Amino acid sequence: MYIADQWKDYELIDTGDGERLERWGDILLRRPDPQIIWPKTGNDPRWSQVHGHYHRSSSGGGEWEWKRKIPERWELGFQKLKFHVKPTNFKHTGLFPEQAANWAWMMNKIEQANRPISVLNLFAYTGGATVAASSAGAEVVHVDAAKGMVQWAKENHQLSGIGDRPVRFITDDVFKFVQREQRRGNKYDAIIMDPPSYGRGPGGEMWKLEQSLYPFLESCMSIMSDQPLFMLINSYTTGLAPTVLSNILNMTLKQRFGGTISSGEIGLPITNSGMVLPCGILGRWES
Repeated sequence: MYIADQWKDYELIDTGDGERLERWGDILLRRPDPQIIWPKTGNDPRWSQVHGHYHRSSSGGGEWEWKRKIPERWELGFQKLKFHVKPTNFKHTGLFPEQAANWAWMMNKIEQANRPISVLNLFAYTGGATVAASSAGAEVVHVDAAKGMVQWAKENHQLSGIGDRPVRFITDDVFKFVQREQRRGNKYDAIIMDPPSYGRGPGGEMWKLEQSLYPFLESCMSIMSDQPLFMLINSYTTGLAPTVLSNILNMTLKQRFGGTISSGEIGLPITNSGMVLPCGILGRWES
């Protein structure tokens, strides 16, 4: 288990009855989480003192109930990184705090490499990994199909005070982008990917992680440099075991470059109970 336990601005205070109680800076939010199948164990008064409570709809989706006024967006810091967070209509805030465990790892890898490192961040969302890699000195290419998310990532990069660092922010379909990079002969020392469970390409192509991840990973092999540093795969797909990611990395990166593989769950510490909330899985290959 990889635990993101170095936060000061974020805290998972309590869990129970299908919900999380979280502190985002000074803002308290209450959000649903289907993995929390255990009951609340204490009587923390903050459950009823939240700024916002996201209610799921029985027909899908849901909406926020605002009990106290909050800014439209606000700033959150992790070590030297800074991010804008903002509650969205889909219960998310634009930041997955458990990923701090990966940010710290990749920053250390890049800083210890003692050479220029080029990083490709695919399905890059609001740029948590982009900001982390850039702050550690890497040259980064950030690719996401959603224009609004790419703009958000640009703002996070500026907010962290590293807007002058070399980052290319690209709004594009990641599959088409990787194919073009193959034709151009461009190479990367590290690739980060956080693929969705399901999706559609620009031509209506169906992406289903269980069927599409391995061939996509194979295609990414052709744009790895001769001296790659790492590959990181995150997954929030329910039911996929960490060993699956370990196996496909073993059959691709390790077979070609040697190196080492690690995989496991990624999670957040729960303050009140001392337990850990699982928040997905990861697979890492490193030289």
